[in-house]
Amino acid sequence: MTAATPTDEALACQAAKGDERAFAFLVGRHKEALYRLLRRYTGDADEAYEAVHEAFVAAWSALGKYDPSRAFGPWLRTIAINKARDRGRKMAVRRFFFGVAAPDDALAQAIDPSLAADDQLRQQQSMKVLELAIAKLPDALKAPLVLTAFDGLSHLEAAAILGVSAKSVETRVYRARKILATTLDPEAFRDH
Repeated sequence: MTAATPTDEALACQAAKGDERAFAFLVGRHKEALYRLLRRYTGDADEAYEAVHEAFVAAWSALGKYDPSRAFGPWLRTIAINKARDRGRKMAVRRFFFGVAAPDDALAQAIDPSLAADDQLRQQQSMKVLELAIAKLPDALKAPLVLTAFDGLSHLEAAAILGVSAKSVETRVYRARKILATTLDPEAFRDH
């Protein structure tokens, strides 16, 4: 890193001292990646957006507890996943008392514009089916899958965020993939 580009950890230390510009810089650096992570985790664009917002609010409040000898990104992801879990629990209670909420129609993934219209529609439908299936996984399986398969983290990095062993992450990812393989229709994901 150059002197002109401070590290996340340095910015977090400045923000912990009340430097709002340093925190704004961190938000700018991490908001898109957090949104993608939580979009995959929740399966809902609006829920992901709200969870990202709550995660940054919580991170700002918790900066005094941040240990700058540890990487900032995993610390922030931990907060974000916890906020998404909290929102998921609240939504489950609301659904129990008030009925099922309508699914979100927006997709995080871009559909290939070079495809014919019917192929684009099939691709969009397949992605929505996958997103909903991932969103229905239990939290213990969903978080490791999203962190490793979609966010590109190693089992060890995901384990640090989730507070479990790397072997647990490996086992949970395997179980999540196995559940998805048995619940998803392979025909929906075949190239036509």
